[in-house]
Amino acid sequence: MSLALFDSEAFDSALTAGSPPLALFRDTVRSARTALEQRFLAGDSVVELVTAHARFVDRLLERAWALHFDDTTDDLCLVAVGGYGRGELHPHSDVDLMILAETGAIHRFREKLENFLLFLWDIGLEVGHSVRTVEQCVEEAEGDITVATNLMESRLLIGPRALYETMRERTSQEHVWPGPAFFEAKWEEQIARHHKFNDTAYNLEPNVKEGPGGLRDIQMIGWVAKRHYGAETLHDLVGHGFLTASEYRALSDGQAFLWRVRFGLHILSGRREDRLLIDHQRTLAIQFGFRDDESRLAVEHFMKEYYRTVMELERLNEMLLQLFQEEILYGDQPADPVSISKRFQLRKGFLETTSDQVFRRYPFALLELFLVLVQHPNAKGVRAETIRQIRNHLYLINTEYRADLRCRSLFMEILRQPRGITDALHRMNRYGVLGAYLPVFGRVAGQMQHDLFHVYTVDEHTLFVVRNLRRFAVPEHAGEFPLCSRLIQRIAKPELLYIAALFHDVAKGRGGDHSQLGAEDAATFCTHHLLSKYDTHLVAWLVRNHLLMSTTAQRKDISDPDIINEFAAQMGAQIRLDYLYLLTVADIRATSPGVWNSWKDALLAELYYAARKALRRGLTNPIVKEELIEETQRETIRLLEASDVDMDAVSRFWDRLTDDYFLRYSVDEIAWHSRAIAENAQPDRPLVLLRRKTQRGGTEVFVFTRIREHQFTITTTALDQLGLTVADARIIPSKDGYTLDTYIVLEESGEPIEEPGREREIRERLTYLLAHPEETPARVRRRVARQLTHFNLPTQVTFQNDLRNGRTIMEVVAADRPGLLAEIGRALTECGVLLQDAKIATFGERVEDVFMVADKNGELLRDEQKTRCLRQRICERLDRE
Repeated sequence: MSLALFDSEAFDSALTAGSPPLALFRDTVRSARTALEQRFLAGDSVVELVTAHARFVDRLLERAWALHFDDTTDDLCLVAVGGYGRGELHPHSDVDLMILAETGAIHRFREKLENFLLFLWDIGLEVGHSVRTVEQCVEEAEGDITVATNLMESRLLIGPRALYETMRERTSQEHVWPGPAFFEAKWEEQIARHHKFNDTAYNLEPNVKEGPGGLRDIQMIGWVAKRHYGAETLHDLVGHGFLTASEYRALSDGQAFLWRVRFGLHILSGRREDRLLIDHQRTLAIQFGFRDDESRLAVEHFMKEYYRTVMELERLNEMLLQLFQEEILYGDQPADPVSISKRFQLRKGFLETTSDQVFRRYPFALLELFLVLVQHPNAKGVRAETIRQIRNHLYLINTEYRADLRCRSLFMEILRQPRGITDALHRMNRYGVLGAYLPVFGRVAGQMQHDLFHVYTVDEHTLFVVRNLRRFAVPEHAGEFPLCSRLIQRIAKPELLYIAALFHDVAKGRGGDHSQLGAEDAATFCTHHLLSKYDTHLVAWLVRNHLLMSTTAQRKDISDPDIINEFAAQMGAQIRLDYLYLLTVADIRATSPGVWNSWKDALLAELYYAARKALRRGLTNPIVKEELIEETQRETIRLLEASDVDMDAVSRFWDRLTDDYFLRYSVDEIAWHSRAIAENAQPDRPLVLLRRKTQRGGTEVFVFTRIREHQFTITTTALDQLGLTVADARIIPSKDGYTLDTYIVLEESGEPIEEPGREREIRERLTYLLAHPEETPARVRRRVARQLTHFNLPTQVTFQNDLRNGRTIMEVVAADRPGLLAEIGRALTECGVLLQDAKIATFGERVEDVFMVADKNGELLRDEQKTRCLRQRICERLDRE
């Protein structure tokens, strides 16, 4: 397809014939955008479209300028800057312009300039503009590297070239931001920009322009090349010897791919959009020709290509900036190498091979390099030429290479180093060595799981897990996770943890149980690398069970001694518990920046300590309920007797309670409840207590009141309307028709409540609503989060009878949404079912909540009509639009 963006003859004829300029220009802009969209969807080269759009705007601006300024205007220039100055323009990108004026001309032409710029906005161009004299350009450029960069990329559109060239000369590197200063400033700018994205491009919704490996990184290369070497195009770097022809093609192809993605985003959103949002990923995947298959969705294929593209661009960006750094910043330093070994040396602080034949003669050096780098923390990095050599010799890493004892020993030695492991693995992944040496890892490089729980690619998530494990061992960070820091110090072989981390998700996307498949891969690796049978079994066990601790803590009643005994039996030994706890914490924290919170921290610690206690007693001497209740009551009495409280009132309160209460609450909590209830002067009114930060990791909301219909619905609706997240709920009825309910709540930030005023607001709201149940709060009507609307997850409700505790376990798997718990509460009430306990677990867009329920007599739901009613009502409520 070759739809013309601009018919200049027809346009000029219409303008001459007296067509209203505003309407003519506006219609022309709309027609051009329509033609751009049609040509893009028809498969035209995006490189041609981006440059054609810039040329179209050039010609339109020439005619718009002529409408507002006559031919004798020789002291104003219209200059394209920024991306438009480079001759690149996406459908809805800003048209960045600068009006360059002789001194005094700005005042003289102020009204015409204002009318001209207003006209551009009126015809539909999104204009970014500045109006400056040459002196102002110099002043602004000296103070702002971004201005200097924009002026460097400028292009004269209209006006006297002499004035424009004066500006160019006055703002050149001879006068403003000389080469080294310019490079350092842009490098720091890139580092700061990457930090905004957690230094990774492998996010769920990456930024195509600003993120690591994005278009801005390519522009960064171009800016330095232009500023320091006078290169007009990236291809000029081939002539300068900075790029090989194949690397230039990779850079050019990568830019074209990202341009295509960005172009598509602009068309889909109808505005400037650089974020590859979930909203658009599926549509673009289909437009670009990706299709679902047995193993992956079309969107997952598309995103894998995206991530692999930015990974290659990241590598090229790193390599070229390394070359520029050596040339620009360290060019005058002595170049004499400092020998490290027969194969490696330092030159100007950077690690390099002693010759370009090292990897060909000693293939094992492809791994040795990373060990040398770890063992020499004073090295500034790897020389660009050596990075290039690594990439050119990856073909040597084959089956024979992996069987070489030297290579196996080197890989294990890297994992056993006291420092630098995380950086080494990241470099190995970036340079392609890790995926080549571990093909199973290479298969998940760039693989995204299309959900909101896992916001990083599998390989990036895996390396974050290793980073988290390493951080536990750093003394400066001991205060962040004290238990983890203590445990890692007594781990005899931390490298076993790192191996388990590398393999725990390596089988994602293969089909089948990824934990089991990954355990088999891990066992093969350990055997191949000559680990003992004991160590091999431990690593494989960790991979196979890496989800066990989190699922037990979040989905089972860990106050139940039987659950603890069962979990401890699965551990079998303290060492397994220690390793699994460390791996679990590191794994959860690596799924996304916001998934970890104080409640999960406390919940896992509670399970750890309970299992440790069970293991110390011995698996043949399990904890029994009666013994636990007796111990809990004894310690609580000792705590209460130390305070001024009426023990007779406490005793009368305890007589009203069932065994479940003493099993599910800690000594500290029981003492808190007992004291408050014994001192309560208004026993007929609902009692609502709050504690900001508790042992359970969140703010504890305790309710003691007579059992009423809709009570769970009233409470959860109110908490949701107050902007609180319910992390855990315990509903325990007394013997005399009262209920003791506890909700662990967190602010939207994932933190416990801090403000006293906030506490008062919650307490007063709940007390009033529970005392006036007829004023049931309205359903939660907050808008569902944008990302959640793109996941079609039908509600599933399943039931399982817990014969041991005489109750039914109901599991609800559904899409997360505001008011979800309240809707489930309404369904329970409508079906005449009592709620006894709840475990709330949210995984991105998906909730997997577990409810312990019973009939009105507190017994199992044996009536199928009850379970059928619940399933139907819950699905109706949660699946409606």
